[in-house]
Amino acid sequence: MPLTDVKIKSSKPGAKPYKLYDERGLFLIVTPMGGKWWRFKYRFDNKEKLLSLGIYPEIGLRDARDRRDEARKLLAHSIDPGLHRKAQKMLKQAQAANSFEAVAREWHAKFAPTWAEHHGDRILRRLERDIFPWIGNRAIAEISAPEVLASARRIERRGALETAHRALANCGQVFRYAVATGRALRDPTGDLRGALPPVRVAHFPAVTEPGKVAALLRALDQYEGSLVVSCALRLAPLVFVRPGELRTAKWRDVDLHTAEWRFHVSKTDTQHIVPLSSQALGVLQEVNALTGSGEYVFPSARTNERPMSDNAILAAMRRMGIEKDEMSGHGFRAMARTILDEVLGVRPDLIEHQLAHAVRDPNGRAYNRTAHLSERKKMMQQWSDYLDRLRTRESSAGPT
Repeated sequence: MPLTDVKIKSSKPGAKPYKLYDERGLFLIVTPMGGKWWRFKYRFDNKEKLLSLGIYPEIGLRDARDRRDEARKLLAHSIDPGLHRKAQKMLKQAQAANSFEAVAREWHAKFAPTWAEHHGDRILRRLERDIFPWIGNRAIAEISAPEVLASARRIERRGALETAHRALANCGQVFRYAVATGRALRDPTGDLRGALPPVRVAHFPAVTEPGKVAALLRALDQYEGSLVVSCALRLAPLVFVRPGELRTAKWRDVDLHTAEWRFHVSKTDTQHIVPLSSQALGVLQEVNALTGSGEYVFPSARTNERPMSDNAILAAMRRMGIEKDEMSGHGFRAMARTILDEVLGVRPDLIEHQLAHAVRDPNGRAYNRTAHLSERKKMMQQWSDYLDRLRTRESSAGPT
């Protein structure tokens, strides 16, 4: 007589294991501890065999019968369902070993010792954040060009086109390594030339390589001009606001107690909050002793009634030997955006908020100026600490 759900639920453990039979070889073993295990009894090559079909109630009566029927179909084609299951398991293990992520990590481990440490770390973080979640578990030989492009376009959509190009190039390196080691027949990224828009030439030169950033920071620290310009130079990379916002900063907008600088962004017609790291506070407290009684944080050298000229910081950098094709006032923003994204792995939306770009929620509404403020405070402190490590060359300035 076939089993019923009622009979299974009402079955109680006994002193010894016992069986409740269904039909066509399916039965349930009830253990003394109360466990209920599905089994399928069949014959293959004149030998009686058992196949485990799962545990009740995770596998109900209907599911157990479906699994039994699948096993019987294999038997009808002279296939041992037990051996078939083992073969499928081995196949999955082989596919996992040849997944894009597995091959990519193998490629990275092989070549990372030949790269600068920060370069290797940056590549791995890029793959982990932007590529592995989408194609990491796919067998590398089965991945198509459109799948790779879809991953790259997700990066492009968040406004990081240069990172998208770099991720695509890294994928190409992984595929070519797979071809060389016999795990793929070709590199599909070769079909994607021109699929992404070209990276626009930056209008504002910026230093984004950590080694060059370290040299820039040390140069800014050694500036021997006026204290006002020196403080502006040292504050610029810490807050990465627009040059005009920095030079026209007003003391009434700066709260040294709450460590916040609040001002109106004319470009987006919004109020903006800049969380001040301990390092930024130190610079502001230093210049406050000189200009705190006036309106402007960085007043003109000629009169305290006007802000510093728009050329003051650029002229100071030129006197230090930093050429206009190397770094600009806007370059501190590009520097922060690139390194926060690619080196420190900060969420792109936090970076865009802090850059005072127009960021909208999923419903298309502009985010409130206080959105993610606590996380942005942590990000700004992390950024300042990172610059300190760069400046002193500690720990290769790796992420915290």
